[in-house]
Amino acid sequence: MCGRYTLLADELEVLRAFDLEQDGIDNFGQSYNIAPGQNVLAIIHDGNNKRAGYMRWGLVPSWAKDEKIGYKMINARSETAHEKPSFKKLMAQKRCLIIADSFFEWQKNDAGKQPKRIQLADRKLFAFAGLWDKWGQEDKDLFTCTILTKEANPFMQDIHHRMPIILPKEKEAEWIEPQKEKPDTMHAFLQNIDIDDLHAYNVSSYVNAAKNNDATCIAPLA
Repeated sequence: MCGRYTLLADELEVLRAFDLEQDGIDNFGQSYNIAPGQNVLAIIHDGNNKRAGYMRWGLVPSWAKDEKIGYKMINARSETAHEKPSFKKLMAQKRCLIIADSFFEWQKNDAGKQPKRIQLADRKLFAFAGLWDKWGQEDKDLFTCTILTKEANPFMQDIHHRMPIILPKEKEAEWIEPQKEKPDTMHAFLQNIDIDDLHAYNVSSYVNAAKNNDATCIAPLA
């Protein structure tokens, strides 16, 4: 699964890395400890251009009666998303990039759980494969998203049995193409995605608390 991540790049780096033509990103902010329920930076294609903006992490389907369901839907299993009522239509047409530069995972050991920070080996920005939806009730529009996950690859297996799907740079545009696709087609697309050129190191349990959001969260554990 994926329950915490970071975005420490500045606004200009993000605009350049994802070839965004917009002048800026409203309310742009960096974070050492992004947690479910917070607003997260995502990119969609509106049919004309790619657009970056913020959505709340934790999917609230358009048909949901209560937005609190989002706290249970921070991740979606890529193996079954094309079949599930909450995700099937989104796989067809509401796909997004969720921008990050590392994520945290907790490795079980005899003492409990050891948090680790995982980055690309080259330490560059990357995008999780995500799904999004718009929920509206009583004149309130809420845009929310979820991160797709897969079985851990060989690098991640010793850390956790699941991992978020990180899209290769050359696959990002295809993932958010605005044309409607069959959910099965996008399911097949995801099955061929894997990035194992990763780097991980231990960090302190300080990152466990979502309220903590400073450089201590990513400091290597001595």
